[in-house]
Amino acid sequence: MIEESGRVVAVDGAFAWIETRRKTACGSCSAKAGCGTSVLDKVFGQRMNHIRALNQVEARVGDEVIIGLSESALVRGSFAVYAIPLVGLFAGAGLATALSGADGEGLAILGGALGLAAGFLVVRRFSRRIQTDRNYQPVVLRQSMQPAGFRISLHNRS
Repeated sequence: MIEESGRVVAVDGAFAWIETRRKTACGSCSAKAGCGTSVLDKVFGQRMNHIRALNQVEARVGDEVIIGLSESALVRGSFAVYAIPLVGLFAGAGLATALSGADGEGLAILGGALGLAAGFLVVRRFSRRIQTDRNYQPVVLRQSMQPAGFRISLHNRS
């Protein structure tokens, strides 16, 4: 389970809206003086994220909580968002190249663009399908006594 702490800002039926603070690990890195990520973090500052999570512990507005998401849901969702459009891009370009011959560069580009668009449509359909799937929803695990901040911890639930 991947965990993050946050504060409940709204409750909507069985769900709670959790405000989390996005931070980088730049404070503990020895190369922060010459790092682009550190510079961007200073420029844009800490942004707040709002996450809708199943409220299994009946947290109320203002409560500090720990939310969690299963590793398998994160991996499957990340694969869908990143890999499927890329596979569509390469498959479309490869198919167009095979059909048009070696000198069909324009068709390969068009085929790649169509394959990428098809990949995005597959991701959109996948996103709509999992939107109500409880296996892909973050869950309020417990209330926290710590101030809201960013924390990831991996727990092996064997």
